Amino acid sequence: MRSAAVEQTVHPTEAIDSSLPPRQRILIAARDLFYRFGIQGVGVETIAETAGTNKMTLYRHFESKELLVAEYLRGLAGEGEGIWDEFERQYPGDALAQIYAWIEAICDHDSRWRDGGCAFVNASIQISDPDHPGRRVIEHTKRKHRERLTALCLASGLSEPQMLADQLFLLVEGSRVFQRSQGPEGRPCDFKAMFTRVVASHKPAAPAAT
Repeated sequence: MRSAAVEQTVHPTEAIDSSLPPRQRILIAARDLFYRFGIQGVGVETIAETAGTNKMTLYRHFESKELLVAEYLRGLAGEGEGIWDEFERQYPGDALAQIYAWIEAICDHDSRWRDGGCAFVNASIQISDPDHPGRRVIEHTKRKHRERLTALCLASGLSEPQMLADQLFLLVEGSRVFQRSQGPEGRPCDFKAMFTRVVASHKPAAPAAT
């Protein structure tokens, strides 16, 4: 059953192109609705209606809501990987420049203080079942992001690269939870200054003795 709040306010942020295949329309609708109303706050009937289709068609493409959630999260994860790849294209062979580009991308999102915050944080709060397919996507994605950050820190030439990776990763995760708990009226901290000071505290590593 759809909640009254969703029933009264559901409408796509942008019109969904009716010429798109049903599966694509369903994913577009799910992404918009899950983000705005929460994974637990939106039922498949609402998603199907917003996508201009029906529950039978939705279940033909996704056997359950849980699998739809997992596919929604995989789409977000792919976009995140694309951002890392873009940093690599922009600054080939320059790990430190890629780290700073990542910091800029994390901090240069003022709109996040006005909307629902990080979609992955929101999903991780709402999905507590460790066997939920969406939970596995979240954990896999976070591991991959941490591995990429760690590899960059190791290649940066800065001292204590593993510690640097841990500090940066925990700071970004903490900043996202801070956003989520404070809400749109919360006063944002200067996370960019925090990030840059953390990086600056790790001096270039001393050359190995010969």
